[in-house]
Amino acid sequence: MTTEHPGSRQGSLVVVGTGIRILGQLTMESIAWMKRADQLLYLVDDRLAAEMIEQMNPKGAESLSRFYAEGKPRKVTYQEIADRVLASVREGKMTCLAVYGHPGVFADPSHQAIRRARAEGFPARMLPAISAEDCLFADLEIDPATHGCQSSDATDFLVHSKAIDLTAPLILWQIGAIGEPNSRKGGSDLSALPGLVDRLCQLYSAEHDCFLYAAGVAPGSEPVIQKTTIQALVQSAPPTMSTLYIPPAKTSCADPIPVNLSSTVTGPAEPAGPPARCV
Repeated sequence: MTTEHPGSRQGSLVVVGTGIRILGQLTMESIAWMKRADQLLYLVDDRLAAEMIEQMNPKGAESLSRFYAEGKPRKVTYQEIADRVLASVREGKMTCLAVYGHPGVFADPSHQAIRRARAEGFPARMLPAISAEDCLFADLEIDPATHGCQSSDATDFLVHSKAIDLTAPLILWQIGAIGEPNSRKGGSDLSALPGLVDRLCQLYSAEHDCFLYAAGVAPGSEPVIQKTTIQALVQSAPPTMSTLYIPPAKTSCADPIPVNLSSTVTGPAEPAGPPARCV
């Protein structure tokens, strides 16, 4: 005999994103779920966005911003947010979690809540939304299909010394919060930034151009794009939510071994000739 978890037949979870600019980037699908939900839990940092969400679902809307506090470890905050989401699902409610940007990008509570809900037998899904990366591609006029694209959290990049392809652009997220595990309202501690610059100077020229980027959030606002050099990043004091975009430093070249894309190679490869030179 199987014992069902209380509420396993009714409780469910849908995680949606509000986009970077909620008044223009919230999808119709996400709006429908937010209005339909028994419990609409949301996490946004804009008063206008919060008011709009409250109007969508006056009876079920609840802000989760109370879980953040000055100096509080982000991991603790994320755990508490996921706990609140799961509590709603266990109560048998059709629960919608709405978060800023894309719900799967730099959104640990979203992934954690979905994993835990599914592990307990509840249906859970995530809907796509516009992320800061989507805005960056548009505002900097970058096509990731041209040279490829690689991205990493700035702290993770520094701590793990990740290998980088210098023929492809590099995007480093949250450079203004590098090495900062706790929530801070008065700006971030940038004491780890010189270490990041040293690491980048091992890969790129100190005078290599790069761009500090922040998407426009308010209606009608323009993105913030600051061109600088890698060496000058220390003096730039990037805001907490800044993203660093570094263009390629080298030109890619074709593989010296010819590749026939229209057939499958079944025999041994022919000996390679002299390597091609990249200009």
